[in-house]
Amino acid sequence: MTENSIGVAVIGAGMVGRAHAAGYRVASQLYDLDLPRIRLVAVADAYEPFAVDAARRFDYSRPETSWEAIVEADDIDVVSVAIANELHRPVVEALLAAGKHVLCEKPLAPSVEDAAAMVAAAEAADTESGVGFSFRRMPGINAIREQLHSNAIGEVRHFNGHYWCDYAQNPDNPMSWRYRGGPGSGALADIGSHMIDLGEYLCGPIAAVSGAVFQTFTVERPVPLGAVVGHAAGAIGDAKEPVDNEDIATFTAMFESGAVGTFSISRISHGLPNGLGFEVYAADGAAAFDLNRPGEFTFADHGPDGKTNGYRSVLIGPQHPGIEQGIAMDFPSVGHGQNDLFVWQARAFLDQVAGLGKLAPVPSLAHGLHNMEILAAVTRSALNDGQAVPIASSLTSTTP
Repeated sequence: MTENSIGVAVIGAGMVGRAHAAGYRVASQLYDLDLPRIRLVAVADAYEPFAVDAARRFDYSRPETSWEAIVEADDIDVVSVAIANELHRPVVEALLAAGKHVLCEKPLAPSVEDAAAMVAAAEAADTESGVGFSFRRMPGINAIREQLHSNAIGEVRHFNGHYWCDYAQNPDNPMSWRYRGGPGSGALADIGSHMIDLGEYLCGPIAAVSGAVFQTFTVERPVPLGAVVGHAAGAIGDAKEPVDNEDIATFTAMFESGAVGTFSISRISHGLPNGLGFEVYAADGAAAFDLNRPGEFTFADHGPDGKTNGYRSVLIGPQHPGIEQGIAMDFPSVGHGQNDLFVWQARAFLDQVAGLGKLAPVPSLAHGLHNMEILAAVTRSALNDGQAVPIASSLTSTTP
């Protein structure tokens, strides 16, 4: 990195990799215009047509077909890693050793041991690193968090969170890395990792989990005949492979504060492409968020008269976190969505790399390890008839 520019690359040109690539493209246009010039250098993917398409579509200088090319490139400073979880460790370790700043997708690794090794590599490196818990950038979620952390509605007593999707509903959707890896690596790790992180982001550290249940309904899937992007369907043959992990995961959590958490995760929820939501119940009020309505949140307290008291919708505007200068038309109720999270996340990580310190940093790899420890505890509970499992973590705070 020079004083005047930062070179960016993305490893992985699938669904999430494309979101990272698009995010960096506009990140410097947000908030204060004080970032160094951002050079969009390369997109890498083992399947060359994906790399070529993403590089051309998002105006990166070149496609690459190996992550090693990104590691070795002298004109690249910042790298997003958006590939299969089992590949994260060798790629991230190599990038850090090469002096790159690294933003890695969640879940951080396929195992706690791999995640711990990645944290050690990050601590030994003289660069910035982080993990992509992008929902921490959602204005409505941060608006609720402000109310909770200011004690506006009293002590939190119950967090009820769900992430319900239907990407695995069709048994003919082809086999991919998402269906391999053993118990806990399915819906729990893929989408449940987000909900666990949000639970702690809002309510503080989880002390223990219990009552976990896993269930798999589609026990084998057809082998694809070609490359597949994200959750998309593709051409399939007659051959099938066994599914290694869960379609559904549920569990209960105890937060260190004494609050109770209930979590429900599914990748086979018919008719819900991307159904993240939660409710938080406190001593003197409550709040709720639904990703299908990202431009608002609902809130209840003792404010209105009894005849009209209850949940009320609050429309998101520039008075809420992240909106002012965070979207081109930063006017109340204009609207934003999940794609914007990747722009805001990219802007925050570039802010870290540039040393500006104006935006909340992305969660560290240590946060990613902590999240993996909770995933492992939930898995242990599920494999042992729902037994209670304490969370042993060296993380001192669940916020960066």
